[in-house]
Amino acid sequence: MNTAPLATDLLDTWLDYWSHVHVTGIDLGLERVIPVAEKLGVINPEAKVLTVAGTNGKGSTTTTLAAILNAQGFKVGLYQSPHVYHFNERVKLRGVEVEDQLLIDAFVEVDRARRECDLSLSFFEATTLAAFVIFKNELCDVWVLEVGLGGRLDVVNVVKPDVAVITNIGLDHTDWLGDTIEKIAFEKAGIIRPNIPVIFGGQQDIPQAILDKTAECNAPLYAINRDYFYEAFEDGKTWAFASSGTTLKLPTGSLALDNISTAVAAILLSVLEVNQTAIAEGIQAAKLPGRFEVREIQNKTVIFDAGHNPHGVEFLLKQLRNYLNYKKKYKEVICVFSMLADKDINSVVKLLKDTVHLWKIAPLSVPRAAEVTLLTDALQGELIEQFDNVKLAFKSALDETENNQLILVCGSFHTLEAVWEYLEECQ
Repeated sequence: MNTAPLATDLLDTWLDYWSHVHVTGIDLGLERVIPVAEKLGVINPEAKVLTVAGTNGKGSTTTTLAAILNAQGFKVGLYQSPHVYHFNERVKLRGVEVEDQLLIDAFVEVDRARRECDLSLSFFEATTLAAFVIFKNELCDVWVLEVGLGGRLDVVNVVKPDVAVITNIGLDHTDWLGDTIEKIAFEKAGIIRPNIPVIFGGQQDIPQAILDKTAECNAPLYAINRDYFYEAFEDGKTWAFASSGTTLKLPTGSLALDNISTAVAAILLSVLEVNQTAIAEGIQAAKLPGRFEVREIQNKTVIFDAGHNPHGVEFLLKQLRNYLNYKKKYKEVICVFSMLADKDINSVVKLLKDTVHLWKIAPLSVPRAAEVTLLTDALQGELIEQFDNVKLAFKSALDETENNQLILVCGSFHTLEAVWEYLEECQ
C-alpha cells in the first residue's frame, strides 16, 4: 500500500498502512530514522527526557516515573510499548491515553517527512516518531520513553536523554541482541550519553559493557544495592528508600519495589524538582495491566502476569510466593498458559513447575505462536489440559476452579490479551 490514508481516515486504517510501508516489522538501525526525526525536529527536544531500557521492568519503571512527575504538576508525555488492549495505550499525556485524531495528525506529519526524505519506516519506527511529534506539539515538560528493543539501535534512541535508566539485563531477543549478557548489555548501554546520570536497577553484577560505556561517556553511574537501596517494612504498606544523604519512607504501591525504587532514584538524580508528597502520590497512582495484576472475576482470584522470559518469570514467582504466604487459603495454582515460539519455553516451564498444579494450555492466534506440541514437550510429566484457544482454556479455569485454587494467566502479553478479550465479550 503506497497511497497514504487521509487525516480524516480511521486510526486502524493508518495502523494498517504503517504495517505495510516497510518490508519488515523490526529493522534495527537508525540510518533511515535519523533524517526523518531531524526533519520532524524531535531529536533534541526542549523538554527533559528520561529514557528507560532493560530486559524486564521497563513498563513498571516508566509508569512510575510518569506518575510521580504528573503528581508534581509537570506535563508529561509517556511512550511505552507494546500495548495490551489498544494502540492508544502507547502514548499518554498527563497520564491519559491520547485520542485517535491526535495520533492520526501525527501520522500525517511523519508520513510527509519520510516521503520528503524518500525513506521507508517500519511500523515501530513510524509509530514511535508519531509519539515524539505529539509530545513536541503538545509542549510537554518531560518525555518518559520506554525503549522497545535493545537500546543502541532502537528508534527511541534518536532522542538524546537527560537521564538514562537500565532496569536489568537478561537473555531475551537473542536473535537480535546477542546470546550473552554482555552482548545484550552493550546494546542496552547505547542509550547512555556524555555526562548524564545513569541508573542501573538490575539485581545482578553490573555488566562490564555498562561500566565501559559510562566510563567512556564520563557519565556518573548509580546502581541498586550499591548507591541506592530499598527495604520493605513488615506492615506491607510502607518501605524505605535510601541513598547518600536521602532517606524516604514511602507507600508500597501496586508495582514491584525494584522498579519503583529505580524510578525514585532516577527522579532524585534528575534536575527536576520533585517533592516527597508527589513521589508518594505517584507511587500510589502508578498502575500497569499485566504486571502481577490481581483481579477478582466471578468470585475467583486471577493473577495476570506478562512475564515471558526466565528473568521475568523469576520475578513473578517471587511476588507469587509472597502472595501465597500472605493469603493462606490458596493451596493450588491453576495456570492458563501459552507462549511465543521464539521464547525460552523450557526454562520458563522449569521455573513454574514446582508451583503450578494444573496447566491449561492452548495455542495463541498470532504469527509467532508456539504450537501445542512445543508446549506439551516442555510440560512432560505435568498435569495438562489442552484447548483450541486461550479463551476456552480460561473459561474452563473459571468454571472449574475451587475456592482454595488460584488462577494464574501468564507466558505472553498475547495470552493476557486473549483473556481480556474474552472478559470484554462476556460483559
